[in-house]
Amino acid sequence: MTDAVLEHSRDAIERGSRSFAVASRLFPAHIRDDAWMLYAWCRHCDDEIDGQVLGHGDVGIDPLVAAERLAQLRAQTLSAMAGEPQDHPTFQAFQRVARRHGIPPEEPMDLLEGFEMDVLGRSYETLEDTLDYAYHVAGVVGVMMARIMGIEDAPTLRRAQDLGLAFQLTNIARDVVEDAKGGRIYLPGQWLDEAGVPRDGVHRPEHRPAVAAAARRLVLTAEPYYASARWGLRDLGLRSAWAIATARGVYRAIGRHVVRAGPMAWDERASIDRTGKAALLARGGLIAVWTRTLDVWREPPPRPELWTRI
Repeated sequence: MTDAVLEHSRDAIERGSRSFAVASRLFPAHIRDDAWMLYAWCRHCDDEIDGQVLGHGDVGIDPLVAAERLAQLRAQTLSAMAGEPQDHPTFQAFQRVARRHGIPPEEPMDLLEGFEMDVLGRSYETLEDTLDYAYHVAGVVGVMMARIMGIEDAPTLRRAQDLGLAFQLTNIARDVVEDAKGGRIYLPGQWLDEAGVPRDGVHRPEHRPAVAAAARRLVLTAEPYYASARWGLRDLGLRSAWAIATARGVYRAIGRHVVRAGPMAWDERASIDRTGKAALLARGGLIAVWTRTLDVWREPPPRPELWTRI
């Protein structure tokens, strides 16, 4: 018998994130299904605020409309977590996942707070400001994903947060010009000031070399978070570690592409072709085996003094 809620979620991830869709198929079925359902809720909320469809189309709707939608999303999410009947398949899916894994209400609310930052047009003056945004829209998603994989201890949840932070820093670097055209600047304002780039000129061709340097700086900032996240893989099941290692490899490769391309990085959206993904899939498998065998006999290094919310 077809599970309509699950099928709705599977369609959302396959159309909304091809990179994560590939990696998610490596999970054991029960984790994969819950990952799809969590993703569907995250994607739906993001689209409601951005006025997009599955992450596609121009970003931006009237701020008053966005604020109304945000209030509705908060109410629907709290209703789902309270166990109340849901009509929308996205919230039916989220309800299953949240209740099955005991996701604390503050975590989905943190994600919605990140979307509120976009609604309010928050500015990001320092790297810490950018990292705070990255936590709210991605780091906390990493934490919720870790809960789906059965993780409860704080050190490993913190490593999952780190991977979400790294993913979002990579996303910001990849999409900086497109975001700027929509009026959203996530690069630290201090960096732009140092580079002589006006806040309203990030998307202009004459500033591409300086913006490329700032994007490179952000990609390098993500590296210690990627390194920290690797030590969380040893606490996952083998197939889950493979899925996460593959996703980690894909996003790091996107960041490296942005750095290599320099000022031409935004001539077209950075992505990894099928051959590259196949190689990263294989490499992810090797990393998963390594972390689940050799690394379990070693004491993990202390987490570096990195920004964190948990």
